[in-house]
Amino acid sequence: MTTEKTTHVVVLRYFAWLREKTGVSEERLTLAPGIATVAELLRWQASRGHPFDAAFAKPEAIRVALDHAHVKPSASIANAAEIAFFPPVTGG
Repeated sequence: MTTEKTTHVVVLRYFAWLREKTGVSEERLTLAPGIATVAELLRWQASRGHPFDAAFAKPEAIRVALDHAHVKPSASIANAAEIAFFPPVTGG
């Protein structure tokens, strides 16, 4: 019997100071099967080493959108094709 592992290829986009700190505006990655939620993805980002450790050191300060829809940390990333990371938006 052959068991196939499913992989999740996704486009990650970085905006504002996240782009500046990581030096990356966009990347295409295959995520590990164990990363199922936004919160898990944020923790994984911080574990990637320099410069991602610094950029994702405070995950509560990062907002996330899955396929252009803002989501909470508990949201599933199972079917997302694009995940965007950005700081909170302020204005006046």
